[in-house]
Amino acid sequence: MTIQEIRSQFLAFFESKNHKIVESAPMVIKNDPTLMFTNAGMNQFKDYFLGHSVPADRRVCDTQKCLRVSGKHNDLEEVGVDTYHHTMFEMLGNWSFGDYFKKEAIDWAWELLTEVYKIDKSRLYITVFEGDKEDGLDVDNEAFELWKEHVAEDRIILSDKKDNFWEMGDVGPCGPASEIHVDIRSDEERAKVDGKSLVNMDHPHVIEVWNLVFIQYQRKANGSLEKLPETHIDTGMGLERLAMVLQGKQSNYDTDLFQSLIQHIAKVAKVDYGKKEETDIALRVIADHVRAIAFSICDGQLPSNTGAGYVIRRILRRAVRYGYSVLNLNESFMADLSKVLVQEMGEAFPQLESQKELVEKVIREEENSFFRTLEQGIKRMDAIMDATRAAGSDVVNGDAAFELYDTFGFPFDLTLLIAKENKLTVDEKGFEACLNEQKERSRAATSVETEDWISVAGGDDVDFIGYDNLEADVKITKYRKVTQKKKSFYQLVFNQTPFYAEGGGQVGDKGYIENGDGKVAIFDTKKENNLIVHLSTELPKDVEATFKAVVNETKRNLSASNHSATHLLHHALREVLGDHVEQKGSLVNDKYLRFDFSHFSKVTDEEIEKIEAMVTQQIRANIALDEKRAVAMEEAQNMGAMALFGEKYGDKVRVIKFGDSVELCGGTHVGNTGEIGLFKITSEGAVAAGVRRIEAITNAEAENFYKEKANTVAEVASLLKNPKNLAKSVEDLIEKNKQLSKQIEAFQKEKATMMKSEIKSKVEEMDGFNFIGTKAGLDGGSIKDILFQLKGEVENLFAVIGGEADGKCTLSIIINDDLAKAKNLNAGQLVREASKFIQGGGGGQAAFATAGGKNPAGLDDAIALIKEKLA
Repeated sequence: MTIQEIRSQFLAFFESKNHKIVESAPMVIKNDPTLMFTNAGMNQFKDYFLGHSVPADRRVCDTQKCLRVSGKHNDLEEVGVDTYHHTMFEMLGNWSFGDYFKKEAIDWAWELLTEVYKIDKSRLYITVFEGDKEDGLDVDNEAFELWKEHVAEDRIILSDKKDNFWEMGDVGPCGPASEIHVDIRSDEERAKVDGKSLVNMDHPHVIEVWNLVFIQYQRKANGSLEKLPETHIDTGMGLERLAMVLQGKQSNYDTDLFQSLIQHIAKVAKVDYGKKEETDIALRVIADHVRAIAFSICDGQLPSNTGAGYVIRRILRRAVRYGYSVLNLNESFMADLSKVLVQEMGEAFPQLESQKELVEKVIREEENSFFRTLEQGIKRMDAIMDATRAAGSDVVNGDAAFELYDTFGFPFDLTLLIAKENKLTVDEKGFEACLNEQKERSRAATSVETEDWISVAGGDDVDFIGYDNLEADVKITKYRKVTQKKKSFYQLVFNQTPFYAEGGGQVGDKGYIENGDGKVAIFDTKKENNLIVHLSTELPKDVEATFKAVVNETKRNLSASNHSATHLLHHALREVLGDHVEQKGSLVNDKYLRFDFSHFSKVTDEEIEKIEAMVTQQIRANIALDEKRAVAMEEAQNMGAMALFGEKYGDKVRVIKFGDSVELCGGTHVGNTGEIGLFKITSEGAVAAGVRRIEAITNAEAENFYKEKANTVAEVASLLKNPKNLAKSVEDLIEKNKQLSKQIEAFQKEKATMMKSEIKSKVEEMDGFNFIGTKAGLDGGSIKDILFQLKGEVENLFAVIGGEADGKCTLSIIINDDLAKAKNLNAGQLVREASKFIQGGGGGQAAFATAGGKNPAGLDDAIALIKEKLA
């Protein structure tokens, strides 16, 4: 049975039990500040558990793409080393929102596993929550008795809170769990050791296959539990583990999906899987990681240096690192592997097929970039090892190793490997101390303390009325205090609100609420798990009062102009560049708009001109907004509206139409395109391979842009005495400047030639070599040229020259190669020590190094220090 068949049977089974089959949510989460990635099947249903939304269907089922590489659920370092952890995995799950509970969940789980998948009942074990005194909870006898209807009592194991009590987070819905474990060992092994004794003991072949969570409590911020008004079911079964069981394998990586990936990369690396543990781990890491990377890109998350993008880049670099250091792969290999992934998973996840070109290009660019990083890092490592030996040590400094890791992105395990190959060790404790210090700084910067919600008035539903109103009378339904970076603020929830919450690329509204006691500023509006929260630095004196909520109209209208212009821009891009253009990210505020899109070459000036002209034409046409709310998704797509990958849509959507531009959108827009006024593209460039970015301005910002340009032109014309042909006058001025620059360059060369003779005349003999130590009124580049000429003319040369030009100073050292080795001299180390006198810094190689500074008066002392060290 293939993975595809296993997945299909699961969904069909629960569809027969009256479950609505829903699509997987994106892996990258956009409206939940507590999570960066979807790490469990229940994430997309948090609103239902929290009571923020009422589900259209009480029973649902899906296969959810999950990523566990950050925060509480971080399996990254185990991935590939063992046989059952993954970065990305598919979580098969069925849910009940206030409908069925423990009996049905248990009965159906047993039926599916034993009657549909036909797993041997004698290999199955069940765990049940044993209770917890601290929480005042007894044994889950209800689940225990229900399981006894299917399995013998001696196969049911009582388990503690750590394994069998599931919690969404520090606060929120939670409840006891019941896990189903399967023993896939051979009959001989099972006869020797009872499988029951190996449950939850991290045995690779006695594993949890399905977790049934019975959500019936709410964890409060003070740690106490209270019963929920409705009970829910949340189950999760790893597809990869299930496939291992059903395909009779001893490793997830031996299943059909992973083997196709592993065998491809093994062929490229010219190794055999199953022959050597070190190469097997590398092959498993690469096969696993390509899935996480490809699906993240499809969901709109590109590798980057911050946030979720940094996590994806880290996963990719971990795979490349294994390929480089273990499989001796020195050029791109992950990009081609992504094509194999598309063949294997493209049918179940069509976005892989439709975006395969983008995925391949982004991965290839990232790989090539990291290979360049590795090359630079190795050069830097060589310099560090030279400095280590020069200091008479055989231990690479932990600070230097951390700088290599943190600043240059060089993997620490490669640092260890290279040091070992060169008969050196690394101060691992020093490295760990630096790493932990950085983590603590990061943790302190991002830590958030959130108190419990305090209810004021009943009901969690927030009626957003901001499409039609910028003012409204509101009541606070609940509020809570939040502390971040040692600053406190409040989150307020209203019964209705005209404030637009950040989403779809558009920033949240600002404004205020007021009553007789005064105004309270709202500095931002966000959406958290479908709940609109208004951020304020203070709490109103009377939280039970009725307030007038007022949105900042100017900022809202300018943001609306930019948002509507973004839609027109998207349509124009597809018209000019082609239908392959898809949105990959956007930002809309009152100042400008930013739009990222898929395209594989630079947008030319001619294309930019066409795009601007098309958008301007639509603005001048004064096209009225055609808005349709609460439209069925299928109907919206029939209207031509595009669903963006990486976005999660409900059953009902909002359609925004301006002429031929039709998009699904929840943002705010102008009443007609004429309100946008002006449109001007200010920049176009690359974000990543296959992804371009355009920034543009509209309305008042565009007016100011043209005013400033006009003022600049007038100012330049005035400086040039208002010539008839301004462009020709500027061209003439540039040409004159070029001629003068050439003359200055010639003078500099002539001066350098004369200075070289003067410098050479200052050679003095020192301990078997020729020393020059002097100052020159030249820039660093000229001094470098002179030093390399002198190196070829003067035997056994050691020269240090202090330079001063244009208010800056430099210190340059050159050493004959044989002399540097014979006397164990290092120009880089010497220049770093001496640069303190010129209040600067620098470095370089053993034979040549430079430093720059801002204190020319210290050059004599710097030269004297170096000469003293040679004596």
